[in-house]
Amino acid sequence: MDTASLLRQSFEQTQRRLAGHGPRTVQTLREAFAQIDGSTPSDMYGKGAVIEEFQAKMARLLGKEAAVFFPSGTMAQQIALRIWCDEKGLKRVAYHPLCHLEIHEQDGLKELHQIETVLLADKTRVIELDDVRGMGEVACLLLELPQREIGGQLPSFETLEAIAAYCREHGIRLHLDGARLLEVLPYYAKTAAEVCGLFDSVYISFYKGLGGIAGAILAGEQAFTDRAKVWKRRYGGDLISLYPYVLSADYYYQKRAACMGQYHEQARELAAWFGGCEGVSTLPLVPVSNMFHVHFQVPRERMSRILAEVHRETNIGVAGYLVALDEGRCSFEVSIGDQYGLFTTDEIAHLFAVLREKLRAA
Repeated sequence: MDTASLLRQSFEQTQRRLAGHGPRTVQTLREAFAQIDGSTPSDMYGKGAVIEEFQAKMARLLGKEAAVFFPSGTMAQQIALRIWCDEKGLKRVAYHPLCHLEIHEQDGLKELHQIETVLLADKTRVIELDDVRGMGEVACLLLELPQREIGGQLPSFETLEAIAAYCREHGIRLHLDGARLLEVLPYYAKTAAEVCGLFDSVYISFYKGLGGIAGAILAGEQAFTDRAKVWKRRYGGDLISLYPYVLSADYYYQKRAACMGQYHEQARELAAWFGGCEGVSTLPLVPVSNMFHVHFQVPRERMSRILAEVHRETNIGVAGYLVALDEGRCSFEVSIGDQYGLFTTDEIAHLFAVLREKLRAA
């Protein structure tokens, strides 16, 4: 068996996981629907109380006039950028080189809408004001908070304010990829509405930090969301009923939105445990949300075997995959959820004692 398969199999066989909310199973849906009145009317093609009330609730949370529920964030964000390009009559947008639209969507924005993209900043850091000043003429700038592919790093709130002011002054729309927006609020010490007030449009996800089934919200001014609904129909996103996603999104929002501060503190704690191991570091050094990356100064093949041994000895899942950074280093992503809080300090201490021992032996 190759080492990647060995690691994945050992991880899947553990009884408990260090991060996340636990394995994704159909129990996620059963739990969300356990207390739902079976006579509740379904939504139909985007209309009905079940979806309209949730959209209004999310608009209030984000401080926007209106919001639209989408089955996916990929659909929502491509549509948002298309709307802003049409408004300005310019098919050119800017975002980070590791933006989700650039590396995970098979060039959907370019192939479906023929929109040109300008990549800002170095891949290893967040977008700063100087990057924005030098980007040239664009219809829209997209900022991702946090920047997932570089460990969940964040610009300062003062930088966000400066970028927002620059965009307003130059007639550039500012869109927030806020898939994990709720997770960064404890660090900024701001409400969702305060952060979103800097942006013309915002997207949030319900299956990432919140752990729902699927679904996203796109919010902004009423005229913007009216156009988004037209594009949603064009994309085939107006399913006859979206209530399974809407109801589960609402359930897991209610369950976990208030836990983000706790998750952030636990991420800081866990990062310190990893940082206490020789040849191990985290990015960022001190997490600014519930997520961070763990870097091992060990080749991926060898580290996969080490973690598989740790899994077998402790029955705790640390990582199910590793990404090779170069020949001598590898990494994986941590996103803290409900699982971490189920461990005692003694259990965590034992896990890291085993990991340190395996690393020394290697």
